[in-house]
Amino acid sequence: MQISDIMPRRYTVSVVGNADVLPGSERYILAYDLGKALVDNGYRVVCGGLRGIMEAASKGASESKEHGDGDIIGILPGTDPANSNSYLDICLPTGLDLGRNILVASSDAVIAVGGGSGTLSEMANAWALRRLIIGYRVEGWSGKLADTRIDERIRYPDIPEDRVFGVDNEKEVLDLLAEYLPKYNLRSTGIRY
Repeated sequence: MQISDIMPRRYTVSVVGNADVLPGSERYILAYDLGKALVDNGYRVVCGGLRGIMEAASKGASESKEHGDGDIIGILPGTDPANSNSYLDICLPTGLDLGRNILVASSDAVIAVGGGSGTLSEMANAWALRRLIIGYRVEGWSGKLADTRIDERIRYPDIPEDRVFGVDNEKEVLDLLAEYLPKYNLRSTGIRY
């Protein structure tokens, strides 16, 4: 008997975006609602573990009635767990600085809410890693890349509509995850020349 026979694997979904977004702002509320909806629907939330969008998604996830220990994972850029937001169940201080973005992008899906250059790098890494990417149509890189392809490579020949899927709310996110997440099942095989 394998562990998967007892406990099926749960998808992890990374939520990325600006660290400087303030509570009460439009993007903070969107990320809060997203985090709550994800855990309500059985997903685990992964983020960079800091403030802003990461804190909002973590807070929303923590307030889900379905929240259980281990549902909210923060992958910190630094080495001090005291720098994390207070809603994480698991805090992983990496000391990798910007390099930690590739770890965040390694979830089963990446959802961006706004974002600057760090979010752009996470979205680009997720694209290279063949992950499902969803971008909110708001100010920042998620809005700039929503409904577009990051480059012209064919990541999934059987998904001709492959792109950064643009959304306006958490219901649209959940619909896309239900439809596409099982199809986005390839993993990167590394850089090839």
